[in-house]
Amino acid sequence: MDMRKLKTLVDLVSESNISELEITEAEGKVRIVKAGYGVPTTMMMPSPAHMMAPVAPAVAAEPAAAAPASAAEAPEPTGHVVKSPMVGTFYRSSSPGGKPFVDVGSAVKEGDAICIVEAMKIMNEIEADMAGTVSKILVENGQAVEYGQPLFIIE
Repeated sequence: MDMRKLKTLVDLVSESNISELEITEAEGKVRIVKAGYGVPTTMMMPSPAHMMAPVAPAVAAEPAAAAPASAAEAPEPTGHVVKSPMVGTFYRSSSPGGKPFVDVGSAVKEGDAICIVEAMKIMNEIEADMAGTVSKILVENGQAVEYGQPLFIIE
């Protein structure tokens, strides 16, 4: 995709109320998602034969420098990691304002519903793949998640 066209799309998302834009063309697919503070994040996904290559827009040096420092300080999680089986939106409860499926400290059995990932307007219940206690919830309610992204730690 032409870089001028890509920059125009990033600018349009930045200046509008759109939180996410995805465009597919012959060369591949581009997905632009607004990150915190209204700065869009762009991901170019060429044809399946190629790997994903992130394209980052120009951002102030301070926020970019702060992100790697906080990632380096985060300790590796211990316990079993429950990962997202798909791309979508993470929800802790079955309805807005409803009781969450699980909280930190909740005991779960294998097969218990622990969250929902909405993909293409379909609500997919995600089940615990082992029995144990939820020790950490790694995603905020309503946050977009990627395939394979860690959601919970079960010990």
